[in-house]
Amino acid sequence: MNHIKQIAAKLDEYALDAMLVTSETGERYAVDFHGEGLALISKTDCWYFTDSRYIEAAQKQITGAQIACVGGGRSHRDLAAQVVREHGLERVGFESDCMSVDALERYQQGLDCALIAAPGLITGLRGAKDEQELARMKRAQEITDKAFSNILEVIRPGMTEREVAARLVYDMMCLGAEKASFDPIAAAGANGSMPHAVPGNTVIENGMFLTMDFGCVYEGYCSDMTRTVAVGQPTEEMRRVYDTVLQAQLAGLAAARAGVTGREVDQAARSVIEQAGYGAYFGHSLGHSLGLAVHESPNFSPSEQRVMPVGAVVSCEPGIYLPGRFGVRIEDVVVLTQTGCEILTASPKQLIIL
Repeated sequence: MNHIKQIAAKLDEYALDAMLVTSETGERYAVDFHGEGLALISKTDCWYFTDSRYIEAAQKQITGAQIACVGGGRSHRDLAAQVVREHGLERVGFESDCMSVDALERYQQGLDCALIAAPGLITGLRGAKDEQELARMKRAQEITDKAFSNILEVIRPGMTEREVAARLVYDMMCLGAEKASFDPIAAAGANGSMPHAVPGNTVIENGMFLTMDFGCVYEGYCSDMTRTVAVGQPTEEMRRVYDTVLQAQLAGLAAARAGVTGREVDQAARSVIEQAGYGAYFGHSLGHSLGLAVHESPNFSPSEQRVMPVGAVVSCEPGIYLPGRFGVRIEDVVVLTQTGCEILTASPKQLIIL
């Protein structure tokens, strides 16, 4: 699976002769391989350059590209310069949303062409997933759901947040994941009021909520989910907050479809929390796209006025966070269709009491 043709088809729209792909996610999207290399894609050809550590794997795995190995005094930039010169490439796009100023200066000094910022060319394509990408993301989510099912059999009073986080990563790896898609969150009790709490030595006790936010990478593509469970019996207020978040999430899912703006979907969920009197305690956006990276675009957020495309994979994760007391977040990942959304997350959402 690669997206060489899709990138080549976009060049005329950006008035480019070729696209220089240097980021890890761009490289993976273009040629379905990451070898700390560089891809150069013209309207008719693709070249991929890497070093001796990755050349054998690149030759086995990459299709549709001419592959060359750096070395002998020739850098990635030198090989790209040779292609630019031999093929008369005058306007070459670069990933200005990923490339550093220093890297840009090096390429400008080494390539005899005009380097043109093309920030939306690849990221725009990545916003809508094709069937092969979706198959990988569905498998990543299956692994994540199974890890959640497993952890429910393990959580008990006396465990620490760090132990829970470690077990989640271990299980996902054993189930076939390449790695975690981000550092997992396991936040117990009062720590749950911090949306991105870092797992520590806090001991889980009866009467606490435990929020777990985690995901994995499968063949380059990410999953992401959050569940909040109760360890021991929750208070009535805890139940009320949990139910409010759940109803908000269901409202967001009902509004989620291609053809509407991310702002509209965000508001559908946010209004439920506001009407329940907890609006001040939901400070982040409803959700983010994911794929090769765990945070992509477009998003479900109050500022997102772009129309959501068919095939976008987006999280739906409202939360309520009461400082110093507890927090609740519920997150599913969905694929947008013209008529609604397909929920990839299979784990139950009703309040689980352990």
